[in-house]
Amino acid sequence: MDKKRIIQMIDEKSETYIDLSTKLWGLAETRFEETKSAELFEQILRDEEFNVETGIAGIPTAFVGSYGNGEPVISVLAEYDALSGLSQKAGMCKRDPVEDGGNGHGCGHHLLGAGSLAAAVTIKDIMKEKNLEGTIRLYGCPGEEGGSGKAYMARAGVFEDVDIALCWHPFAQNAVWSVSSLANYQVYYKFHGKSSHAAASPHLGRSALDAVELMNVGVNYLREHVVPEARFHYAVTNSGGISPNVVQPEAEVLYLIRAPKIAQVQEIYERICEVAKGAALMTQTTCEVVFDKACSNLVLNNTLEELLRDNFKIVGPTAFDNDDIVYANRIRESLQPSDIAAEMNMVQMFSKRAGKEIVQTMKEETLSNIVLPYEHFTGILPGSTDVGDVSWNVPTAQILASCFALGTPAHSWQMVDQGISNYAHNGMLTAGKVLAMTALDALMNPSIIETAKNELKEKLDGEIYVSPIPNDVMPKVSR
Repeated sequence: MDKKRIIQMIDEKSETYIDLSTKLWGLAETRFEETKSAELFEQILRDEEFNVETGIAGIPTAFVGSYGNGEPVISVLAEYDALSGLSQKAGMCKRDPVEDGGNGHGCGHHLLGAGSLAAAVTIKDIMKEKNLEGTIRLYGCPGEEGGSGKAYMARAGVFEDVDIALCWHPFAQNAVWSVSSLANYQVYYKFHGKSSHAAASPHLGRSALDAVELMNVGVNYLREHVVPEARFHYAVTNSGGISPNVVQPEAEVLYLIRAPKIAQVQEIYERICEVAKGAALMTQTTCEVVFDKACSNLVLNNTLEELLRDNFKIVGPTAFDNDDIVYANRIRESLQPSDIAAEMNMVQMFSKRAGKEIVQTMKEETLSNIVLPYEHFTGILPGSTDVGDVSWNVPTAQILASCFALGTPAHSWQMVDQGISNYAHNGMLTAGKVLAMTALDALMNPSIIETAKNELKEKLDGEIYVSPIPNDVMPKVSR
């Protein structure tokens, strides 16, 4: 089959995908609360003759849409969760929330989900048209932002019979994703003390807030004594109230602990728990440790990445016009030089073959008009993704597609502002085309799957996937 037919097929249904992404952008539902967002996907999948199963892995907003029978089983991963506090009107080019403190799609998952749907529907149409054997699945994966939905799904074994998994992420660049990621744990430390009048009888109180503060000081001293790539961040989620004349009986801090390998995360977690015990001992409080979520590091697959690269060459970079450039330039005016510098660092992270000439050209551009040269494994991304848990179970690969002005920071109002722009939607459609072509390659050539599976086996080198999330921990909605 001529792969350029895939371009035509996605363009013919582009209004459906654009409409979906726009509706998702407006809903902006956060982790494990994406009820209406999931329903939008499920209805389109049913209309497109997919068999839809909901409530996957015990998560109400997780689903899988399947078409076909037997092997191979090709999966495409969809995300659709937003971020809290990033509400923003579209096309304003200045901070202007729809709702103060409201949610916004500050990581482009509305585009991610709709682009993945485009790929799955297109493969379904080809299978039906050509009477091809095999199964195409779209996995609806909620709670990527701070929830690790895919890790819960992997723990439940929902990817066990899948042959390959494909995904993408909206970005300011066009590239094959060939960087690993940091594994992580997210954990609440809840301190319990005793209240008392802070002036009349402070000696009778035991401050949980003191314990939180002492813990944070102790953990900050720990930073020098862990692997350099490790990161840990915290947010005080309960400071014990707003009355300074009361010794705070309850206080809570949420930690996100990251490192290149899950075993390193576990070691750091144990040390942080010891610091928490010390803080409780010093304040005569007690500490309750509540595990929230975790995700594994990415295991890359060169076999599938090369296919994505070849198909990206066929599709080409995201298209944009003069109006797009004008809008993107206005967004750039809201950015700092440090944002642009950070973008150029990311360019060289995703493609070490992007020499000085490419970097200099991109510094001067507003929107990326190239696909970065591909090179396998270019480093470790200083962030995390629950796609990692899929990659331990199934050969997995991803791309980045340009949907935002160069320099746009992730998790920013500028990203939300651009979320339903013409070039964001074009980037989404570009990604869908590349994923569909790659899925078709795997569907038509079983040897590709065999090679990808052998590569995964070699990469794991005898290691077996163990869920980083304890069996008794279930997903929690956003707080």
